[in-house]
Amino acid sequence: MLAAARKELILQRLRTAGRIIAKETAVELGVSEDSIRRDLRELDAAGLAVRVYGGALPASPAVADYATRTTVATESKRRIATRAIELIDPGSTIILDGGTTTLAMVEALPRDFPCAIITHSPTIAGALLDHDADVFLIGGQLLKHSAVACGATAVEAASRIGADIFFLGVTGVHPSAGLTTGDPEEAAMKRALASRAADTYVLGSQEKLGVASRHTVLPFDAITAVISDLPADEQLSRDLASAGALLI
Repeated sequence: MLAAARKELILQRLRTAGRIIAKETAVELGVSEDSIRRDLRELDAAGLAVRVYGGALPASPAVADYATRTTVATESKRRIATRAIELIDPGSTIILDGGTTTLAMVEALPRDFPCAIITHSPTIAGALLDHDADVFLIGGQLLKHSAVACGATAVEAASRIGADIFFLGVTGVHPSAGLTTGDPEEAAMKRALASRAADTYVLGSQEKLGVASRHTVLPFDAITAVISDLPADEQLSRDLASAGALLI
């Protein structure tokens, strides 16, 4: 089998099974394990798969640039945002991560809703200018790819805050990989923010489910729940529940 055909088969298996084990795939296709590992390295370099020990996971499409992400799974993001807003009590303090799903939350939040919002995203802060909510913006080095502040200065600022709820954005929600994102600085900042909130809810829109990125944010037992519109009877829902994720 030619390399191009093997890669297409691998991608198909990643879409259907959510994981490739190099040794098993090599036996099935009658090629060397080194050939499969080389295929996985090339797919990883192309952003089509994420290599892990023994094989690979499907790569998240949510690592695209910010402008592109505004056009992905928009209806799913609106549904997630609407459900997330229902979890906020009047007068509470919440942390909003950066991202297009949290931006959908701002759009769904009534302008006169009384609360305090902390964010490290200037995009989110700007969208809240016409809201009655008190807004606190965490500063730091701006990651233009995601439009959020990260780095040591931002992490230090985060250590001085406290909140009732953190709405966490990730690029991957996978049964074996857990919660992941594409940048190590972002991952560290997300962990810092999660440590300052009583509850952490993950915003799991459709494009983030069953896929992974390179950098781990948190395991499922470190969050309160994943807000998702994934049907309860789908296999992925059962796999995530088995991995310890509570789905709302």
